[in-house]
Amino acid sequence: MQDRVAPGRSWTRILTVVAVGAVLVVGLVLRFVTRSELWLDEALSVNVAKLPLSHLHAALKRDGAPPLYYVLLHGWIALFGDGNVAVRALSGVLSAATLPAYWLIGRRVGGRRLAWILLLVAASAPFAFRYATETRMYSLVMFLVAWGFLAVWNALERPTWPRLGLVTVVTAALLYTHNWSLYLVAVVGLMILVRALRATDPEVRRASWRVFAALAVGGVLYAPWLPTLRFQAQHTGTPWGDPILPWSGFAIHFEALGGVQVPVHAEAEVLRYLVVLLIALGLFGAAVDRRHVDLDLRTQRRSRWIALAAYATLLLALVASDVAGAAFDPRYTAVMVPLVLVLIALGLDTLVSDPVRVGVLVVLIGVGFAGGLRVASDQRTESVEVAQVIRAEAKPGDVVLDCPDQIGPALSRQLRGVPGLKQVTYPRLTSPDFVNWIDYRKVIAATDPTEFARRVLDLAGPHTIWFALSPGYRSFDNRCELVADAIGAQRLGVGRIGPDQVNYFEYVGLTQYPGS
Repeated sequence: MQDRVAPGRSWTRILTVVAVGAVLVVGLVLRFVTRSELWLDEALSVNVAKLPLSHLHAALKRDGAPPLYYVLLHGWIALFGDGNVAVRALSGVLSAATLPAYWLIGRRVGGRRLAWILLLVAASAPFAFRYATETRMYSLVMFLVAWGFLAVWNALERPTWPRLGLVTVVTAALLYTHNWSLYLVAVVGLMILVRALRATDPEVRRASWRVFAALAVGGVLYAPWLPTLRFQAQHTGTPWGDPILPWSGFAIHFEALGGVQVPVHAEAEVLRYLVVLLIALGLFGAAVDRRHVDLDLRTQRRSRWIALAAYATLLLALVASDVAGAAFDPRYTAVMVPLVLVLIALGLDTLVSDPVRVGVLVVLIGVGFAGGLRVASDQRTESVEVAQVIRAEAKPGDVVLDCPDQIGPALSRQLRGVPGLKQVTYPRLTSPDFVNWIDYRKVIAATDPTEFARRVLDLAGPHTIWFALSPGYRSFDNRCELVADAIGAQRLGVGRIGPDQVNYFEYVGLTQYPGS
């Protein structure tokens, strides 16, 4: 009898191994593939990172970001160049290097089955695909959070000096990578402090205090950056967007887990509802049998602290941003997404029936890969279309005007090598390679569109003005349109490309004002 059953089980194992391997291979490939050109944030990151390290602090003081990612990207560019594939590969490598951490987290939280579930969930997450294929710091954030999870867990179990030192290093690295890490570190630090104060076991109390001290030392290592952070908070901030109410931020966070927001795709909507259901199961679900799951409003012990760390961080960050009048972007939630992926995996693990659990996991992976294919195929910036026209028709001496300056870095990158172009931006009439966020709204308000247009006309002389315009940016109101009107009063404009707000994340239109 055993001889008859064994072959079936063997085939099942082989098929399982093949399926898991296929998911991992596809997940890795989608972390390195995209047809899109670099959009604003990416092109700006590359331009900053290419500066000499001695200039980095001044550039980031104007930009508003911490320095660690830019230092890493600087070294990466020195080794591999600044091509699209090269600069994005750093994020892809970091995202791929995070996958083993997920398997280890799953094993520590719930055993081998949860380890494999979490690995497959993380391998097929569209949010990870999006930021693995962007030249930004968010894959580094997720890398540090995932491995930091393990570092804190290990140190709480056995607080040796090497383990505590690792907690300190990861804490400092997170703080030097993204400002929202401040909220995560604060929440985790408070949770460990409460654990230390409430512990009755001397060993638990001692370990908690030591880990809390390790986190605090990480904060001390961040202290030299605090004057720069204060300057950035006072003079740069987030003038490109509007603050939102905290509960709106939660809704946007769940939507962003689909990885694609513009253009809007149906699979991202499906994933949002599935993710919310699985998170709820992971937090409240208690399996009764193969067909029933009870909801325990006290939450499940193995998930409540993970959920608290994730969503208390989000709530604290959203409230602080709302009070400060700062904008929210869902990519900031990279500081909590690794924890959310754990909750999703716990929700799947709540399903006792193997066919049901595997079926839901297959749907989750399938929808996730569909989102990943969108990430790979969608073009994120319309500056590609604008640059094709300028490249084909511009003459030496022509002026390319970007309004607002936020579309400058991406378009300027597309126009590299075109001889004789004069490229300037509104409102400062400066190079398009960088955006100076210092006192941004004040500078915009103080720049008269009519006078600015006169300066551009003087700069162009008899040559053509190529006016790249993107409407709807915060603080600009209709100033770019007023500049266009003032130039149009002197020259007849010809619309070449309209800004496509439906199909492009970064939409840009182009008007040609021929010279004499």
